[in-house]
Amino acid sequence: MMIPMTIKIGKTKYPVLQPEMMTPPDHFGHVVCGKHIKVAYSWVENNRTKHRSERQRSETFWHEVTHAILHDMGHKLEANEQFVTAFSQRLNDAIRSAKF
Repeated sequence: MMIPMTIKIGKTKYPVLQPEMMTPPDHFGHVVCGKHIKVAYSWVENNRTKHRSERQRSETFWHEVTHAILHDMGHKLEANEQFVTAFSQRLNDAIRSAKF
């Protein structure tokens, strides 16, 4: 899946940044609600750079979008990583399985 350059969630337009690498604790991605979404191409583990697959990056994108949507809704699950991860993995799988 191609990751968009921008996405609108509610009334907020988010630029989607794709840095080569991010540092802990945001190894894979991060959202600053109302500002931007970041999805990294790679990360460092045990002093070695590891590249992320297109599927992993897509899943991270939908994970961060889920946080932003829940924030926009004022929902209490916005910061619940277990819920956001479970939901975004299923969302990613559903989107990737769609046939047009």
